[in-house]
Amino acid sequence: MKKIFAFLMVVMMLALTACGGKEEAAKEETLKVGIVLSIGGLGDKSFNDSAYRGLEQAKKDLGIEFKYVEPASPAEDEQFLREFAENGYDLVVATGFLMKDATEKMAKEFPDVKFAIIDEVIELPNVSSLVFSEDEGSFLVGALAAMMSETNTVGFVGGMEVPLIKKFQRGYDMGAKYVNPDIKVLGLFTSGPNPFNDPVRGKENALSLIKQGADVVYHAAGGTGVGVIDAAKESGVYAIGVDSNQDDVAPGTVLTSMIKNVDVAVYNTVKQVLDNDFKAGINRFGVAENGVGTSDFANTKDVIGEEKLNKLKEIREKIINGEIKF
Repeated sequence: MKKIFAFLMVVMMLALTACGGKEEAAKEETLKVGIVLSIGGLGDKSFNDSAYRGLEQAKKDLGIEFKYVEPASPAEDEQFLREFAENGYDLVVATGFLMKDATEKMAKEFPDVKFAIIDEVIELPNVSSLVFSEDEGSFLVGALAAMMSETNTVGFVGGMEVPLIKKFQRGYDMGAKYVNPDIKVLGLFTSGPNPFNDPVRGKENALSLIKQGADVVYHAAGGTGVGVIDAAKESGVYAIGVDSNQDDVAPGTVLTSMIKNVDVAVYNTVKQVLDNDFKAGINRFGVAENGVGTSDFANTKDVIGEEKLNKLKEIREKIINGEIKF
């Protein structure tokens, strides 16, 4: 009897140990994601906020853990990327083209860690390059700007004068001239040490364009764009937001926003890692993939009118089916 009892005790202990092991394994299997935000950080109502929303949604839906850091300058990017890679994070997200060199260096140094970079291409087997067709989305808002302009002049305020931001500008210019070949499209880029987080300079640039006749001003300048919207509101003209839905920053002033669904791209990448289906290489998000587009015109639908909105839908379909080429 004693032998039977002892045997049962051993079985029970083994079972409890196995259960404990499973619980510990489950804890260990929680996916850890680290994200290095770009200049402007959280609260930019733009690019960073969108990336953060993607991780918040992944935490809610998928049960992941994540940590974010906000570098004071690009010089800190490599340090933060390294800290995530060294501390057992399964996926490290770099938000923005300014982090390309640092991300490439860390991805080579930590080949077993998965990285994702937004708005740049790094050709390594452990890097997912999340790129967007900003020119397609900007074409749409450029077309709308031309439809709404009463002065035959619209404007664009960019952050740094680099290929990515010029891609926004090019699409905007193409869209405006698709609707009105004679329209004037003005443009300025933000100089200074913080081109994506300088609302004062953004406002100055926008006011300069408005003085030259622009009655719709589109920005692709991150936190600098807050100043652009403020200038438009102050001057009684329209602004167009970017990256996130900025329509409620100044309801009625912000005509629409060129939404860049960074949150969707980040969420999808996290899910791929969780499902052991990580896709290295270029992952592109255009109008057809709902990666870029316009906001829902919640505050401006009536002033734009059904005729113009229908025309915009037609243009969107032409982009999707390839009639409009970039």
